Amino acid sequence: MKIGCLFGSFDPPHLGHVQLARYVREHAGLDQVWLVVTPQNPFKQHRKLSPEKHRLAMVHLAVQGLEGISASGLELNLPKPNYTADTLAFMRERWPRDEFSLIIGSDNLAELHKWKDALAMLEKTPVLVYPRPGLEEHLAQADLLYHPSVTLMPEAPQMTMSSTVVRVRLRGWKPVEDLLAPPVLAYIRQNGLYAE
Repeated sequence: MKIGCLFGSFDPPHLGHVQLARYVREHAGLDQVWLVVTPQNPFKQHRKLSPEKHRLAMVHLAVQGLEGISASGLELNLPKPNYTADTLAFMRERWPRDEFSLIIGSDNLAELHKWKDALAMLEKTPVLVYPRPGLEEHLAQADLLYHPSVTLMPEAPQMTMSSTVVRVRLRGWKPVEDLLAPPVLAYIRQNGLYAE
């Protein structure tokens, strides 16, 4: 199978994540897209995350019933710190018959050359890039833009919403029904997440 991996903290997962996963699966010829919950981005060690069990549960709720879109908590059980290259190597070893692609935003493409074992990872992993606000600037800064493993998907939906915006709105008692799947919002309220 061809599987695209969208890594993220998903704190919380919003409709933009799901919309993007569905688009990339359909337009990149993938059989599945996995939303892979990350313990802690090595570049964002300063940020406090919600407990892993809640983030994984919310991703399961966000994608329930969607064909070819799955939640994955596999990285939560791997040694820390977690680097994408190491996780993808583990996945190739665990599922040798499957082909894994990495789905990243253009902001991450601009920083990709700084990632651990970036060139070695690109030798074995196609990278699918969706647009983020500031796309032109990101592409201008991307040292690996023309690497043969990198494919731009400029028509992919641009994620203008973010989990940060969702958290701020929730803490301010502002409506978020247009940003979250109903089961995710219900879970947040049941568990008192983002209340402070």
